[in-house]
Amino acid sequence: MIRKILKNKPLVEAIFELRWKLQEPSPGMRVDPHYKILIGRTYDRVKDKYPFHEQLPTATMPDEIAGYVVQHRFRKAEDEWPLIQIGPGVITLNDTEGYVWETFRERISQVLDTLFDAYPEAEKNLNIHGLLLRYIDVIDFDYENDDIFTFLKDKMKMNIELHEQLFEGTGVSKMPSGFDLRFSFPSTNPEGAIHLRFARGKRKDENALIWETQVQSIGNAAPTSKDKIYTWIDSAHELTDDWFFKIIEGELEGRFE
Repeated sequence: MIRKILKNKPLVEAIFELRWKLQEPSPGMRVDPHYKILIGRTYDRVKDKYPFHEQLPTATMPDEIAGYVVQHRFRKAEDEWPLIQIGPGVITLNDTEGYVWETFRERISQVLDTLFDAYPEAEKNLNIHGLLLRYIDVIDFDYENDDIFTFLKDKMKMNIELHEQLFEGTGVSKMPSGFDLRFSFPSTNPEGAIHLRFARGKRKDENALIWETQVQSIGNAAPTSKDKIYTWIDSAHELTDDWFFKIIEGELEGRFE
């Protein structure tokens, strides 16, 4: 289904993440013997589009405890998006307000081609065991004057209720000073799970509702070949897109158009 493009979309970050298995030479120790080579070979392949290299403070961590920790970023220019992140056993593609799915999908394809080409003997050594497509949206919200539970029910189809008697005669306000609601549901297409999260947060020092949608496949549910990963990406996006528009259908969709 072709969805409309929202001019005022609430998206603050879109993330694609791929993880591969690390070797465990001893209990609690996870390392990638090819990681140091991978950093340089990756940069050689992405520098035309992402020439600005940023080494993160985590790059000083000992190898034996750095598994799945992002250590390097490659950007078009300093502080610009999108960007590629890499660490032992993990690579991500991140974009922000300028996100458009078709362009993001093309960039994911480039990241996959780069990884499979740069990783030494990828067909033998690169064992994929986790895929994630994650969207972080933010909606400004006045928690002092508006009821977040009413907003979730009326605007986002989320009916969360706490028993009235919890508050009667207790001196406790029904307006939460903080909340973090998380839900996970098994998925068959793609195989794995879809996660929803609604939490109180801030955007530019203003109170806001943080809303995350994630599709994740790990272990045996994660495809290992490039062709199957491409199929996973399209299925994961179709699912997140479907849920997003079902949740905002009505007034919110009009607000975001």
